[in-house]
Amino acid sequence: MEYKHFSHPHNLTIHRAYELGKQVNCSGCEFPCDNTTTAVHACHQCNFFLHDHCANAGRYVKHPCHKPHPLILLPYPTYAGTTFMCNACGRPGNSFSYCCALCEFDLHVGCAMLPLSVTHRDHEHELGLYYGVQVVPRRGSNTDQEYCNICKNVLKARQWAYCCQSCEFNVHTACATKEVVAGLYQDDLTEPEVGQGGEGGGNVVEVELTEAELARLFVDMKIQMMAQSMATMGNIK
Repeated sequence: MEYKHFSHPHNLTIHRAYELGKQVNCSGCEFPCDNTTTAVHACHQCNFFLHDHCANAGRYVKHPCHKPHPLILLPYPTYAGTTFMCNACGRPGNSFSYCCALCEFDLHVGCAMLPLSVTHRDHEHELGLYYGVQVVPRRGSNTDQEYCNICKNVLKARQWAYCCQSCEFNVHTACATKEVVAGLYQDDLTEPEVGQGGEGGGNVVEVELTEAELARLFVDMKIQMMAQSMATMGNIK
């Protein structure tokens, strides 16, 4: 079976990961394709591969982590440095991202599809997804830092995390799960629910737009961003 994906000029064929006969990385999220039991979408001519969830990611979403504007799925960064910094995990990327050009806000596809809650063997309670962790001073420490309860490395305040608020158990999203849930996307226009006192995960709403509408929306955002920059420069003068 072949089909056309917006990010690639050639048709893609659908395989199981073991059918590829070699280890390859997803051209959308840059993670290995052999870590999935679902389909892999491939263009062997270009060595281009996509996880099933990357290939089927919605082109436009309203995500509760960024309420003011929609996020548009881009096949590559539009920034001058040809890379973006994910606002969820803090890692750089140079392939697919959900982007708000107006705010220079970007998410890896996998980060945008993180489940709203997970369980982990290292903690007895369910962990909820939070879009940033409250950082409090540690007793006897001169630094205001929070640490992941699994890997023990620093958990930056702006990074997303899975938390048990009653136990003050906070962990990196990558430490808690590698799962993505494409089923979070919904084809309706209902307002996304936001739990956990307004800071936790909520439903992600996907809205279908045509390619022309997506392009126009992205250009409009760029124009607004340029206008804001010019206004700021004028105020500085």
